Amino acid sequence: MQIQSRLPDIGTSIFSIMSKMALDHGAINLSQGFPDFSIDENIINLVHRYMLEGNNQYAPMPGAPILRSTIATVIADTYQRTIDPETEITITAGATEGIFAVIAAVISAGDEVILFDPSYDSYNPAIRLNGGIPIHINMTSDFSIDWDMVRAKITPRTKLIMINTPHNPSGAVLQKHDLKALEKIALEYNLLVLSDEVYERLIFDDVKHQSVLRYPALAARSFAVFSFGKTFHATGWKAGYVVAPDYLTREVRKTHQFIVFSVNTPVQLALAEYMQTPSHYQSLGKFYQQKRDFFLQQIKGSSFEPLPSRGSYFQIVSYKNISKQGDVAMAEELTRQFKVASIPVSVFYQDKTDNHLLRFCFAKKEETLERAGAILRKL
Repeated sequence: MQIQSRLPDIGTSIFSIMSKMALDHGAINLSQGFPDFSIDENIINLVHRYMLEGNNQYAPMPGAPILRSTIATVIADTYQRTIDPETEITITAGATEGIFAVIAAVISAGDEVILFDPSYDSYNPAIRLNGGIPIHINMTSDFSIDWDMVRAKITPRTKLIMINTPHNPSGAVLQKHDLKALEKIALEYNLLVLSDEVYERLIFDDVKHQSVLRYPALAARSFAVFSFGKTFHATGWKAGYVVAPDYLTREVRKTHQFIVFSVNTPVQLALAEYMQTPSHYQSLGKFYQQKRDFFLQQIKGSSFEPLPSRGSYFQIVSYKNISKQGDVAMAEELTRQFKVASIPVSVFYQDKTDNHLLRFCFAKKEETLERAGAILRKL
């Protein structure tokens, strides 16, 4: 039987490809964004306890009430914004499902969605699968946004702008003037905003995370998406949440309920209790900044040139002083011959822009980073 693929240009993701290559060649895997260290035993014990207590059936579709209430308290403490946990927070099966549910809720055939490259690989397919048209705008060489270019790309069909801060893959962060520019554009052109903030807690150098939730006029037309997996080093749990005004949350819940309906019950209850101790999430910036600095120290003296990373757990480096070959070929050679796996940054661009950059994940044990650094210093 012949079928017509809805995503004919999409194959296996680069993350799966590079992780498999790392496994096949016995390479240190700094490609895929997951920690190689254990999560806090306290939260594992909480999940176990809630399972033993019989919390193993469906949670409410919007999420466990105690978790949504806890999130609302954290948001109030962090962003000085009051959120109604009943009508403005939805627990999702990770940020990826949250992003898809948002797009499915608000994008119709022919609607245009502006996104910024390099961009995470799920954005474009989610838009297209829901009939939308992705409008890719390349970020500047320092991974900032040219807001005049954004204005030039807006048409009567533009419905949504997607941002990501702290940014994957670059580690760049949007600043206050960026959010004010976005707010002005969204109001002027009556646009919605989807803000991917999964690395909100992983921000460095005393920089303040500029969430859309800090700006009332912007928050009134925005979906903010967050990830427990990124925050608590448990990417395999696939738990996240979407914060949006009630009129937008109603629409997200309509799509969310038919994508997964609800999310892992004991994990939700464990997260709610765990988050009631603020130190579990307030210290994460310093924790990952130390890892960033350690990794930078390990590659010091190599011919790689690191670019500034202000957030996330990724470090981009330029290899222009080492090789002139394309970044995909360079990443493959580095994995096969030198046994360190990375991600070529060109794969995050619709037009495959190749600036000879590689992305390394430093969410690893120090001994892992030390072994990788010893190899990279030789290049």
